Amino acid sequence: MGKNLDDLRDRVYPIIDPLTRWLVKKRVHPNLITTSGFAVTVFAGFLYGTDHVRTAGFFVLLGGAHDIFDGRVARESGLQSKFGAFYDSVLDRISEVAIYIGLISLYNQYEMSLLNIGMIYLIALAMAGSLMISYTRAKAETLGLDCSIGLMQRAERVVLLGVGSLIFGLSWDGLVISGVIVIFAVLTNYTAIRRILWVYKQAAGVPLDG
Repeated sequence: MGKNLDDLRDRVYPIIDPLTRWLVKKRVHPNLITTSGFAVTVFAGFLYGTDHVRTAGFFVLLGGAHDIFDGRVARESGLQSKFGAFYDSVLDRISEVAIYIGLISLYNQYEMSLLNIGMIYLIALAMAGSLMISYTRAKAETLGLDCSIGLMQRAERVVLLGVGSLIFGLSWDGLVISGVIVIFAVLTNYTAIRRILWVYKQAAGVPLDG
């Protein structure tokens, strides 16, 4: 799946490069793009919580686009920095939590059915899995390991949730958006477990100073 994402990026980058160069020419700082994307994604979370699912999907995709441009602009302008990478990663995690809180609010109605209660637990499970995907990779990198295996990485989550929400909204009693959440709950945690096992195979018995 990682290779597929790389192939997709290779196809997308030539399309967006003119806008990337324009942003560089206008001296738009990548951290400003990161901050803007964060605000857009948090707003998407608010929209989920107020039942505006299709509009929320649009803003999820718009926030994802910001996530592409901040990295590209940083590289093209020579403004890459350790703080920029840290800032981007932290805001990504916070904005993702905002999305999940919005989804919880979507299902947290006054007259909740057992199905809605179950969905809230699945959203919490999906949020935990999503955060663990990021954490396991980040922790592995501190040990000198590039642990990028598995499904439902951030780009995949953004596309699946954004497109599913934008196209289907709450059609068929929210069947599509509920299906997306179930997929997230299963595959994010599956990937987190895979990464733990992968790091175990690579690092078991290896001294910390080795």
